[in-house]
Amino acid sequence: MFDGESGKIRLGIAKCLLGENVRYDGTHKLDRYIRDVLGPYVEWVPVCPEVECGMGVPREAVRLFGDVDNPRLVGRNSGEDWTDRMQSWGRKKLEFLEKENLCGFIFKHGSPSNAMGRMKVYNNDGRIFYSGTGIWARMVMDRFSDLPCEDDGRLNDNGIRENFINRIFTFKRWRDAMADGFSPAKLVDFHTRHKMLIMAHNETIYRKMGKLVATAGSADPDELKNEYSALLFKALDYRPTVKKHVNVLSHTLGHFKKDITSDEKQEMLKLIDQYHSGLIPLIVPVTMLNHYVLKYGKEYLQQQFYLNPYPAELMLRNHV
Repeated sequence: MFDGESGKIRLGIAKCLLGENVRYDGTHKLDRYIRDVLGPYVEWVPVCPEVECGMGVPREAVRLFGDVDNPRLVGRNSGEDWTDRMQSWGRKKLEFLEKENLCGFIFKHGSPSNAMGRMKVYNNDGRIFYSGTGIWARMVMDRFSDLPCEDDGRLNDNGIRENFINRIFTFKRWRDAMADGFSPAKLVDFHTRHKMLIMAHNETIYRKMGKLVATAGSADPDELKNEYSALLFKALDYRPTVKKHVNVLSHTLGHFKKDITSDEKQEMLKLIDQYHSGLIPLIVPVTMLNHYVLKYGKEYLQQQFYLNPYPAELMLRNHV
């Protein structure tokens, strides 16, 4: 039930993706979807690790070299080693970001400092490995292990894009819910509104979370909050599949069994089957369910973020 929550989502981002000419060759890598479509809902916290650690523009290109799990960042031609300087700058930058209340980070695919993974690492004997992680990206992901992170390359996949944006909006709602302190009532309210959304990601974890919430009146508050948030972020790491969505759509339809007409039920079942068969996108059955929610005044379903998890203008469910 996206309702235009107060405040924009704060996201870290590789500065070049916003169109700033900070790359080694003095160019940018503007991503128009990120800037122009997602941008109105986001307050960006731009970072260019290479420039901010002391490299100029333009500059010698750098690459990852040595051990795949702990590579060095060196100049392609000169061999100048920037690793210690970037890590020293990075530790200070992480302290700054700690206070920024980030709800996610978008890295630059193919960057030796910014790549989340699948980056070339050159070995002493001339071999090339393709499983490296950028120096800065690794520092961010290690420091903020629960933070939703993606890179611009992976975000070209409609399913990954939808899942990432779903995660950052959910992360923001969790932050907002706990902003004034934790209470069992706040936890129960948050979980109630997110039940179907969590179910669409991982039903096993969803059931564990339900049992945990049932202890809200007796469990230690700090332990309860930490355990719940860990399970929430773990569940959201799992991408919803067509099968999972069909399960949630069918479950939602069950809430109308005393209200819906036989023709309406058959129409809804047909839409769910067409979605299952890949003939229509997810937005079609979800839109019809939202129509029935309003028609029959289903207050519980009106509260479910699964049916409206983010602004419709992002058009994410038109493509999954």
